[in-house]
Amino acid sequence: MDVTLHLAQDPEADALLGRSPLAALTGMLLDQQVPMEWAFKGPATIARRLGSKDLDAHEIAAHDPEAFAALLSEKPAVHRYPGSMAGRIQQLCQYLVEHYDGDAEAVWRGVDTGAELLKRLQELPGFGKQKAQIFLALLGKQLGVRPAGWREAAGSYGEEKSFRSVADITGPESLAKVRAHKQEMKAAAKAAKAAKPPKSAGGSGA
Repeated sequence: MDVTLHLAQDPEADALLGRSPLAALTGMLLDQQVPMEWAFKGPATIARRLGSKDLDAHEIAAHDPEAFAALLSEKPAVHRYPGSMAGRIQQLCQYLVEHYDGDAEAVWRGVDTGAELLKRLQELPGFGKQKAQIFLALLGKQLGVRPAGWREAAGSYGEEKSFRSVADITGPESLAKVRAHKQEMKAAAKAAKAAKPPKSAGGSGA
């Protein structure tokens, strides 16, 4: 795995994401409740604070939890919730050590179908269906991992020339399109919520 990604919008961080399967998985895990660039810059920050050029699942899995949480909490923090995310990253690495001997790329190496790959991704700690589908789309669209039926397994995120998620970001222009799509989705959800009739407040009628 050695491609150029543009998710962190930072050359050093993006280079790590493009060559390190574990960094890519960790960035995807961090991608919630913070701006995308902040999330995907996280793996490079963690590696640097560990004194390494890459992330090692065995090392992170065995790290003292309090020390690892403190490492993510150093300013600038790796995430808005560094303590809880430190725990999730360690859970992910412990799972990879237990099931894949610490080799993150083994999650998708040699998988025959998109459905099987989606199943494997959803089994990872911290990966619900949506996160798994987005990462599957990223693998297919930018990392050359394309088992049979991968687009279908990735759902709408696998659609060609869509701008729905990090899987579609290849530079500033596509980043702006994905941001616009997310704003539209938020606005639509807000409008749908506002259109719902209020629930009647039940009472005893005293």
